[in-house]
Amino acid sequence: MNIQKLILLRVPSVHILQSCGMKHFPPPPNYDHIQLPERPKLRFMDKVPYIPPGSRAPKMQKKLRLMRGPETVHNFLIHQQYGIVALGGGRLKWPHFEMMRLAIGRKIDPDRMFAIWRVDAPWQPVTKKGQGQRMGGGKGAIDHYVTPIKAGRVILEVGGKCEFKEVKGFLHNIAMKLPFQAMAVSHEMLKEREEKEKWEEENNQNYYTMKYCMQNNMGGCHKWMSPFDYKFLGKYL
Repeated sequence: MNIQKLILLRVPSVHILQSCGMKHFPPPPNYDHIQLPERPKLRFMDKVPYIPPGSRAPKMQKKLRLMRGPETVHNFLIHQQYGIVALGGGRLKWPHFEMMRLAIGRKIDPDRMFAIWRVDAPWQPVTKKGQGQRMGGGKGAIDHYVTPIKAGRVILEVGGKCEFKEVKGFLHNIAMKLPFQAMAVSHEMLKEREEKEKWEEENNQNYYTMKYCMQNNMGGCHKWMSPFDYKFLGKYL
């Protein structure tokens, strides 16, 4: 065999266009348009609402309608970054506010991040009678105050010069400790969720929707349905 052929067989092939493991990373996001507020941390919420001197604290009914149905006002992120959104109705007590305030105060970097409340301080009174008392005798004394929450309500927002990966962990832990179902979201997640619900409603191929079943008394559902089922079509409990 020719000596030149032997040399070519022994020499390994080398590609001139090899990049030697070179990787391309996208540029970091630009946060020059974000302005941090003077108070980056969550403010303290009062345990009891302010009552003018000389007046008595008013009592109130349960008003469960304040927790039913979807939230129609505070259902978007003002700063279009990150936050916690309620997935169901419930009530926030003062210890829940303190839990969120202390947890976020420990986790965020105040030099480049901030957090704001999107809910009011506890304002609805909840009455309770002492243990062992008989029925009757009028309405009990005020035990504590709560803030009613509807599904889709934004509880708080976190923003600043940071990415969602930095805040997702502690926002998820806080959402799991709330007395109702909640989740950590970003502005993009809320937009995708809204578009998905709209697409599913427009492209639904199932003829037997919840609205059709309720209107036509399928399975005798009129016996156990409530006015709220007709209003929300079984979507919100």
